[in-house]
Amino acid sequence: MRVVVLTKPVPDTSGDESFEADLTLDRASLAPVINPNDEYALEAALRLAETMPGTEITLLTMAPAESWAGLSKGLAVGANQAVMVTDPALEGSCIVGTANVLAAALRKLEFDLILAGTDTPDGRAGVVCSAVAALLQIPFISHAGSIDVRDDRVVVSRTRDDGHETLDAPLPAVVAVTQQIGDLRYPNLRGIMAARSRRPTSWSLADLDVAGAAGGAAATTATLHVEPCEIRTPTRVVRGDADAAVHEIVAFLADRRLIP
Repeated sequence: MRVVVLTKPVPDTSGDESFEADLTLDRASLAPVINPNDEYALEAALRLAETMPGTEITLLTMAPAESWAGLSKGLAVGANQAVMVTDPALEGSCIVGTANVLAAALRKLEFDLILAGTDTPDGRAGVVCSAVAALLQIPFISHAGSIDVRDDRVVVSRTRDDGHETLDAPLPAVVAVTQQIGDLRYPNLRGIMAARSRRPTSWSLADLDVAGAAGGAAATTATLHVEPCEIRTPTRVVRGDADAAVHEIVAFLADRRLIP
């Protein structure tokens, strides 16, 4: 079983984001970390490997070379290898360019299953997985809460507003997972030490024969305006006797004309 996990380094959201003059995100100002949603995908891959001996897990990312430090955690927890598509010409890539580059990289890899998070905190588009599947012309299943592989088919369970459903698709396929999978396990000391000396295989756009397919010049979208979110007022907590608390809450809502 060959599993590829799409990963992306994103700025650590515990810090304050800033932007360049062209309104692109200043990624150098914050330390890169693995996209939290991609961590769920990696955990799903590790669990499959536990039940399917011989499974190989490959991390695939498109990112600047200097962001590798934030992604090496993936090798520390158990991924077998990593491939990084890195090229100065990729700066400013849009969703379309990103999908084209990842699809080209996947065509050079051998895989049975591609896993990824639903979206990223720096983009929030949530369509790269489906775009990659469309470019590769293979099945795509979104919002997976659990994943199993049976008889060359991937079986996914996911939650709906009105209940649960189970879907399956023939391999190879792309599956986007949710936090229902569970948090990524902690790396042990041995894994951390081993990951420090390992580097990803690096490919350029020329290696993939997709020069000009990504980057700012080929971008189909642009950021026109950026402004900070409105600062939320402090939370008001009502404590004490239940009856008195109800009256206080009703009065609070009525004063703001949220209830008649």
